[in-house]
Formats: sequence, C-alpha cells, structure tokens
Amino acid sequence: MSVTPFQHVLTAHREVVWRVCVAVAGRDDADDAFQETWLSALRAYPRLDADANVRAWLVTIAQRKAIDVHRGRRRRPVVAGDLPDAPAPERPEPDDGLWAAVRALPPGQRAAVTLRYAGDLRPVEVAQALGISNEAARRRIADGLKSLRQEVQPS
Repeated sequence: MSVTPFQHVLTAHREVVWRVCVAVAGRDDADDAFQETWLSALRAYPRLDADANVRAWLVTIAQRKAIDVHRGRRRRPVVAGDLPDAPAPERPEPDDGLWAAVRALPPGQRAAVTLRYAGDLRPVEVAQALGISNEAARRRIADGLKSLRQEVQPS
C-alpha cells in the first residue's frame, strides 16, 4: 500500500489545523503553532501507520504545539524601550468573544470543545486524541458547551 504524499495531506488538512491553532493559542501565536505542527508532522509522517486517522493525528499535534507556543510566549523576555504613544489597532476576529470564552474554560473542557468544533472531530476521535474514554469526552464537551452558553448568551 503506497503512502499519500505529504503535500496532499497538508493541502487536505491545513484549514482544520489552522482553526485548532487559532482556537487554542489565539491569533497572535497561531502562526508559530501552525508552522511547528507541520514541521513535527513532516518528521513523524514516514512512521505513521497506513490505517491511521490522519486528521485526528494532525489535530492532536496542532493542539499540543499550540499549547507549547502559548506557554513559551509567557517565558520569553519582553523588550522594553521606546513604546508608541498608542497601541496598535487590533484585528477583530468574528468570534473573538466566543473563543476568549473557550480559552477561559478548564483545560479538559477547553481541549474537548476545541477538538470537537475547531478540529471538527467526532467525540470518539476527541476521546482518542485526549487519551480518555468516549463517555468522558462526551461529558467534557457537554460541560464545556453548558459553560459557554452561560457565559456567552445574555441572561
């Protein structure tokens, strides 16, 4: 059985990987996480089983790289010096409030909701990606959605 060329994998899954990176790390860190995801995937791709779920595999890598990039940003020194008088205008994101609420969820719920909706994975695939049972994945998704509804929907 022949292996699909990596360029085809990248073309087929780049949108979902980008969405996961933005959802987990935020817009500022998404570029770095996206690049790190594809570098890591390229290195590991030759060892991937032929019958593996490539989409779930890539989403798992993207989630982990996005978390690493986001954490790494807090450890980097901040350059101090001449700052502009006014901050640069922020680029509005259509669902910025929603994704901010997702990032505020507890880690387990945040991961499950992100994989389910940004990664477009089924609950069974979410469970596999997180290394938990199917029931636990469904519960985390449901609890996360409940918290988001309470946070985002007006009373």
